[in-house]
Parts: sequence; C-alpha cells; structure tokens
Amino acid sequence: MTALLLANAAATLFMVGLTWFVQVAHYPLFPFVGDEGFAEYHRLHSNRATWVVLPPMAIELVTSFLLLTDPPADESALTAAGAVFALLTWVLTAVAASAHGRIGRAGLDDASLRSLLAISWVRTLAWTAHAVVVVLLLAAVISGAS
Repeated sequence: MTALLLANAAATLFMVGLTWFVQVAHYPLFPFVGDEGFAEYHRLHSNRATWVVLPPMAIELVTSFLLLTDPPADESALTAAGAVFALLTWVLTAVAASAHGRIGRAGLDDASLRSLLAISWVRTLAWTAHAVVVVLLLAAVISGAS
C-alpha cells in the first residue's frame, strides 16, 4: 500500500508543480510568440507536452482508483476525494485539449486564450486540491506508523 500511495503522491505532486508553471508562466506567454511562428510553436508545444504529462497523469489516475480498494490509514473519504480529483483533472484536460485544438486550427486570439486560461485555472485548482488530499493521506499514514 505504501508504494501505491507514494507513486500516487509523486505523480500528483509532479502534476501540481507542472500545472502551476503552465498556468502562471507558460500559457500567458503564448501571445508573445507572434502570429507568424505561433502555429508551429503551438503544434510542437502540444506534441511535446503530451509526452511530459501523459505518464504521470496515467499513474495518478490508476493509483488513485487502486487506492480505493484499500484506503491508506482507513481514510476512505480522502481516498475517494483523491479519485474524484484525479478523474476531474482528466476531464478538464480533455476540455483544455479541445481548446488547444481550436487554437491550433484557428490561431490564438484574446477570446481563445481567455478560454484556455479559465479552463486551466479550474484544472490547476483541482490538481492543487488533489495534492492537499495526498498530503493528508501521507500524514495519516505517517501518524499511524508512529
């Protein structure tokens, strides 16, 4: 159980750090790429980002649901909340991917950037909430072990 929780915590905390970076630094810089090179930049961004986010997201989702079978420190509610947040981040990522698809086809404008940022803020907050859940689960396991 500890290895499963540690894998879940590592994947979740990695994604929290990444999503905050993307939300605060990366997405707001999109307009500064310039119209001429933006389509290629965005295509490369989308392709490369997939390779960075897909493995930890998959680990996070799978381990979140596996933890439901034997909740750490008998924390069923926290474990269920973690699974809900993991699923929610996948749903929100699909919505963000759709927004990226529109940007890739039509280019970047103020409305599409605002839409992407709004979706991404909700996703960032969901991931942050999952991180809080994971830290609480780790604390429960640690306090139960001492």
